[in-house]
This record gives sequence, C-alpha cells and structure tokens, in this order.
Amino acid sequence: MSIWENIRDDIASATGVEASLQQQGAAGGGCINQALRIRYGDRIYFIKLNSASGLDMFAAEAKGLEELQQCNALKIPVPVCVGADGQSAWLVMENLELGGHGGGVGLGEGLAAMHRITRDAYGWDIDNTIGSTPQENAWMDDWLDFWRERRLRFQLELAARSGAGNGLLSKGEALLDEFPRLFDGYTPQASLLHGDLWSGNHAYTSAGEPAIFDPAVYYGDREADIAMTELFGGFGQEFYAAYNNAWPLDSGYSVRKTLYNLYHVLNHFYMFGGGYLGQAQRMIESLLSELK
Repeated sequence: MSIWENIRDDIASATGVEASLQQQGAAGGGCINQALRIRYGDRIYFIKLNSASGLDMFAAEAKGLEELQQCNALKIPVPVCVGADGQSAWLVMENLELGGHGGGVGLGEGLAAMHRITRDAYGWDIDNTIGSTPQENAWMDDWLDFWRERRLRFQLELAARSGAGNGLLSKGEALLDEFPRLFDGYTPQASLLHGDLWSGNHAYTSAGEPAIFDPAVYYGDREADIAMTELFGGFGQEFYAAYNNAWPLDSGYSVRKTLYNLYHVLNHFYMFGGGYLGQAQRMIESLLSELK
C-alpha cells in the first residue's frame, strides 16, 4: 500500500468515516517536517510528514495538542491520528483556517487563562521534543531542580558534544550552582505551558480567534512561555499589556527571562550551530553578573 492509502485508512479508523483522500498541496511550515493539506471526503486536514523515526515525536505532539485542549480561550488544532509505515510517519490534525487579524489582546488573555491550568508538580507524563531535540519531562517536585537538570544541564551536555569550549561549559556549570538565587521570594506554580512559543507558532483564524500550535508541552513556570515570546520578537505590546492585566508577572521576570531563553539558544546551537554559541555565552555571563 502507498503512504496515502495508509493515511486514508488511519483517518477512516480514527473518524469512523470512509472517504477518498486527495492531496491539496504544500502548506507553510518549519524546517523539521514536511507540511501539507489533504482533502478527505468533504473535510480538509493538516498533515505533517517525516521519516518513520519521527513517529514518537508526532505521538508526543498529538498528546500535547490534546493536553492544550483544556484551554477554551485559545484555538488549538485537534489531533486526528498518528501513524507510520516502513518509511514515513505522519500526524493528521484539524486544519485551522488561518490568516485573520485579532490584535494581541485575545492572545494575551487566552495565554494567561491557559497558564492558570496547573498541576502539583513540574514536568509532564511523557518526554517530547523541542524542535527535533529530545526534551525530558519526568516529574519533579522542585522547579529549580527541574530547570537545572531537565533543561539547562541537558542542553549544556549537548553543547559539549557539539564542540562548545570550556569557557561556556565552566561558566554554565557555575550558573547551575548559582541561579537559584534569582528565585528568592518567588515560587512559580506548575502551569500548563506551550513550551515553544515563538512567533511562528501562533496566528489568528479567519474569524480572528488567537491560535497556537506546534507545542512542546510541559508544566512549569509561566515565565518560560512569556520569555520565549521575547526571544525572536513578533508579539506586540497589546499582547504583553493584556497578559499582565490578566495575570501580572513578578518583578524578577526581567532577569529570569534570560535564564529561560538560554535553554532555547543552547538548543539552537545544538541544532544549527553558528552564532548561537556566542549568544549563549553572553547570556550566561549576563546572568552571572546579576548574581555577583
């Protein structure tokens, strides 16, 4: 059977609807997966394709989308099915009609509402990926331990494998010891996080609804999501004003956001190399200077 016959059968099994499948053409997407739209009967679906080794990544993404469905204030695509054959893996989900304009108010208020969905510990039920990099989510009771071990130490180990010099690594180790002082008087709730909230992972539907997608879900400090919105830009002042009006950020966020974005910059060094190494080193030095 062809890949399209397999995908058709998976959709039929998931929906209980037998129909023909037609490819509709490529859709905009990232550099990790191939993205396209397909027509199945009278429905349009959005599909991601990768090699067969991507099955676990897609299964975790589908579970993340299901987790985010708890939030009714944002539009989140509903996963339909995940599958693989000997060569390819796929994730089929609801197709959102994007391209509308909604300003930042609905997105800011919606994200604050999502962050009010909490657990009693930090992490998630399964591991997933940040980009194409494994992301460890095993539950921990202490946020500082979680961020040290599951996030920064893991990325520093990847950086060492990728050729980062002793300068970055020794300063990174010093930061692992010292960064808890940035949390004096602040204990974050374990909020439901998107986990990879850069500008390319949000949009507005044709009806003006704020939408988020392509998550790297876990439960942690909501500041980590807000910090990433600042890393590459693309979120206007209306968004930040609306978020802070709904749930004000702690005053220490202005420093801690660098700690949270260090995780993503180190990951970009691991995936893409280049100038991200120097950027990570400058971030570490900035944080250590705050701790003197």
